[in-house]
Amino acid sequence: MTSDSCALRRGQSSIEREWDTYNPITSTTDATLSCNDNGSSLSSGQLQATIAAGSSITAYWNTWPHTIGPVMVYMASCGGSTCTGVNSDNLSWFKIDQSGLLSGTIGNGQWGMGELVANNNSWTSKIPSTLKSGAYLIRHELLAIHTSNAPQFYPECAQLVVTGSGTKAGTPTVKFPGGYSATDPYIDINIYVNPTSTWSAYNIPGPTVFAG
Repeated sequence: MTSDSCALRRGQSSIEREWDTYNPITSTTDATLSCNDNGSSLSSGQLQATIAAGSSITAYWNTWPHTIGPVMVYMASCGGSTCTGVNSDNLSWFKIDQSGLLSGTIGNGQWGMGELVANNNSWTSKIPSTLKSGAYLIRHELLAIHTSNAPQFYPECAQLVVTGSGTKAGTPTVKFPGGYSATDPYIDINIYVNPTSTWSAYNIPGPTVFAG
């Protein structure tokens, strides 16, 4: 999964869904918050990758300059054998991975996003081993909070087919938009002022991670 929509717009095939812009999404109610697009799959060339439950998947970002903020990874069942043609705005999303403040303080600490940059702009997550088989979207999201009280959401999605003998549905679930609140103090945040800058804990937005 590589974030490079220009290639997709040239008509190349990809498991990644085409996305609308390199610019951040800045509102928790933005209509494109599910997958940084209008919810649709590629008009042509949309692929899907088969992956076994319990296996790892890595997202690669073409370029990424920011190091302050959490990394979040979601999945959503498309309810069939493919997600092609399924509108991502209608799906229910559950979280499979997250990483926020790793050490230090909010104003001067190490973040999951910094770890992504250190790992050559990549992030590896595990597909839950108990997840039931079927077609899923995976949603990889970076929330940059380096600008005071101006969160920047960067979600990207790709299409998967999960195999295995798992029987569980991912929970708890949220909708996008709808999964975040504009008044969440960890979204509407100024990391440079006290007392916020001295906090040694950061509550990652969204639901808890699916326990499996």
